[in-house]
Amino acid sequence: MAPITIEKVTKVYPNGFKAVTELDLDVADGEFMVLVGPSGCGKTTALRMVAGLEDITEGSLRIGDRVVNDVSPKDRDIAMVFQNYALYPHMTVGENIGFALKLRKVPKAEIRRKVRETAELLGLTEWIDRKPAQLSGGQRQRVAMGRAIVREPSVFLMDEPLSNLDAKLRVQMRAEVSRIQRRLGVATLYVTHDQVEAMTMGDRVAVLRAGVLQQCDHPQALYDHPRNLFVAGFMGSPAMNLFEATISEGATSVLIGSQTIALSGTVLAKRPALRAYAQRSVVVGIRPEDLPVLNTDEAPASSAETVFEGNVDLVEALGSEQLVHFTSDARPVDAGGTKDEDAEGLDEGTLAKSGEGVARVDARASLSTGGRVRFHLDPGRIHFFDSTTGDAIV
Repeated sequence: MAPITIEKVTKVYPNGFKAVTELDLDVADGEFMVLVGPSGCGKTTALRMVAGLEDITEGSLRIGDRVVNDVSPKDRDIAMVFQNYALYPHMTVGENIGFALKLRKVPKAEIRRKVRETAELLGLTEWIDRKPAQLSGGQRQRVAMGRAIVREPSVFLMDEPLSNLDAKLRVQMRAEVSRIQRRLGVATLYVTHDQVEAMTMGDRVAVLRAGVLQQCDHPQALYDHPRNLFVAGFMGSPAMNLFEATISEGATSVLIGSQTIALSGTVLAKRPALRAYAQRSVVVGIRPEDLPVLNTDEAPASSAETVFEGNVDLVEALGSEQLVHFTSDARPVDAGGTKDEDAEGLDEGTLAKSGEGVARVDARASLSTGGRVRFHLDPGRIHFFDSTTGDAIV
């Protein structure tokens, strides 16, 4: 077992395109690290550099205590799981899992033992004599993982291994992959464009944009404390509502469209830098779940809350909750390429029009399309960003 240390790693292609810029990332021994970002952000290039499939232009890459910049892929003691399974169709499950050991001239009895143990770990024992064509997508992916596990590598690399699965199977396999990785305790670098996958699987998550690391932290910390607009807009489904706003003189309130939201001393103590933005434009971010519905005849629950209003454009009933798409006179802000059209979870927001806000509310809230809606908005739950740099104001 060995940690991965990526120090100021840059990748520039011969045509001058810079795919990754000064990437700094540490994956501890036994840690499950997820690299996430929209298509073309450089995450797969970063993974391929760790694997040795791409040359490093600048920087240093260590696996354990060894610098491996110039070490061939076969000598890095890594195992990689691909998106397309890459199984040998003429071999059985057992033969596929044990093929790497056969190439190493491992004794047959040892191969049988390791293949049997790996098949038991992955729940593949009853299919061990079947060919890949006789397996489901999830079973094939487990065979691909088995082929990597049986080698007992120091590092696992996974390149969007679940993207070919249907939505239900993907959810199931997320849990299985996480369970297996924790049982093995091997440093794992996992690439995905799906932020839901990243949130649910990673011990830590690294968000990339255009080859530059935006933020790396525990999933909940990324969600609760995004460092900039891009991370705020990327982490979360439906995405965070982002609106233009203006801080009042004395920073006692924020004007979102025509609606004034009071900022208490508690809020300003939590975000002291806001005082420097008095009478300046900012961007406010509001998570969909932070907009519970306020009944027409109901007063705000406490002085810490304020009413935020809008017109209901669409209500999506999801059984356990509702997504309310609403419009207000607040001007929306684009976080800049935060979502990928292939990412899971986007169906929840695909019907939203440009500039529309989204609220995640109780399934029993009585709402109708075309009507007026009032939300509780706790000022302490509002995120603030510099409208020029996009950086969080804290």
